[in-house]
Amino acid sequence: MAQPYPYPYPCAPFADRPIPVLDPQFCAPYPVDLVIVRKVLTITDGNFAVTDVNGNLIFKVKASFFGLRDRRLILDAAGRPILTLREKILTSHSRWKVFRGDSTDLKDVIFSAKRSSIIQIRTKLDVFLANNTAEEVCDFKVKGSWSERSCVICAGESSTVVAQMHKKISAQSVLLGKDKFMVTVNPNIDYAFIVALIVILDEINSND
Repeated sequence: MAQPYPYPYPCAPFADRPIPVLDPQFCAPYPVDLVIVRKVLTITDGNFAVTDVNGNLIFKVKASFFGLRDRRLILDAAGRPILTLREKILTSHSRWKVFRGDSTDLKDVIFSAKRSSIIQIRTKLDVFLANNTAEEVCDFKVKGSWSERSCVICAGESSTVVAQMHKKISAQSVLLGKDKFMVTVNPNIDYAFIVALIVILDEINSND
């Protein structure tokens, strides 16, 4: 497994080299289009399926096996846990920590994300890689309108977009009680990392 990219994160185009936040296997040399389907009428909240545009399963997102609302697991298509997302309880900025595999040990933290400010009209999250302990400048920033499912993820405080999301509505998705959104991940960007950010966004806004 590759270690997170060293801080500070370069705010420059990424077309020439992969940026593996989790692992190089999740970095493609071309844009990756993902379809994220959130089941909104199920007993268990927070369940997602992530597919490619042809419907092939890439990831599954499930609530903790212990039923805790503050934890989500991202599994690969074979059901193996690759990331654990855990909310820090009683924080004003809704901070989440993301760990490698099914661990919640601090040595396995990959990154954390929190609201840029306590009160927000539009969505803004600051994302810090694990070795950015000072957190003076974020490594990534998420901004946009969650209600419209229109968000971009940028490198640091720059305007360099690494991924963007928009809502995809179909008659079938409405009928089946599912919320669909499309995410385009730019070349050489870790798309497992981007999926984790989308799940955190959904959790923070659902809690609101």
